[in-house]
Amino acid sequence: MKSGSNLERVLASGAFAVTAELGPPKGTDLEVVRRKMETLKGICDAINVTDNQTAIVRLSSAATCTVLCQAGLEPVMQMTCRDRNRLAIQADLFGAAALGVRNLLCLTGDHQVFGNHPQAKNVYDLDSIQLIRMVQRMRDEGVLEGGEEIEGPVPLFVGGAANPFGDPFEMRVIRLAKKVAAGVDFIQTQCIFDMPRFKEWMRRVVDMGLHEKVHILAGVMPLKSAGAARFIDRNVAGISVPAPIIQRMSGAGRGKKARDEGMRLCAETIQEVREIPGVAGVHIMAVEWEEAVEPIAEAAGLLPRPIIE
Repeated sequence: MKSGSNLERVLASGAFAVTAELGPPKGTDLEVVRRKMETLKGICDAINVTDNQTAIVRLSSAATCTVLCQAGLEPVMQMTCRDRNRLAIQADLFGAAALGVRNLLCLTGDHQVFGNHPQAKNVYDLDSIQLIRMVQRMRDEGVLEGGEEIEGPVPLFVGGAANPFGDPFEMRVIRLAKKVAAGVDFIQTQCIFDMPRFKEWMRRVVDMGLHEKVHILAGVMPLKSAGAARFIDRNVAGISVPAPIIQRMSGAGRGKKARDEGMRLCAETIQEVREIPGVAGVHIMAVEWEEAVEPIAEAAGLLPRPIIE
């Protein structure tokens, strides 16, 4: 075991892992965090805590993760390269590890022009692959990026992201291979709507043997409406929502009926990806809709979660 994290134990056991996402509040109200924690408690093996998602200022991921740890839940701390240089990143990782965080997701980060401070300067001292390598060395070699010895352990289960749907498609598996070479332990993919393309990506992953070197969690997102599906298809780079899905959501109508249909569709997607060779788990991205995770997990046959000592 590299970190002692529950997520690592579940994946190492061969069980199909489940992670979900918690978005911190745009302020200091910890009741928002506690309410979302209670909604997700017992439903997943670890909870991703986003880091200024979509470049919008929120309660820090490290602070939010500490609240989860104090409540006995397991966070996955997201860390973007957009906002910090390597000094700040390493200092934040020291603090997080010292306070009990055992999982880290290394991300480049959404560009600041998409958020509420478009005039902010980005940093990008490191990219996500370099960040993965740096954290792997901190944990396994006990050294900082500059080579200096670290005082005490940094036991982090290191994750990264992958987008099977970006272009050029041929580079998608090569980029994953680079993250594997850098030392990544698990991968969470972009949300899946184009199933044939995801299956082709996974076929190439398996052909290269990468699934034997990294745990791959397939990303899924419940849709709230046909309008949301159209918006994602038109405006979110690297994601396409096929016409049949948009038509299905349109046929469901609006309001609760549409949300219920979106949850059913998400559960069906999970059941389908479970049958794909090389997929080790699922990451449910119910953005600002944490209450959808439990019915989706229930419908997909993912509950109860295993307890692995």
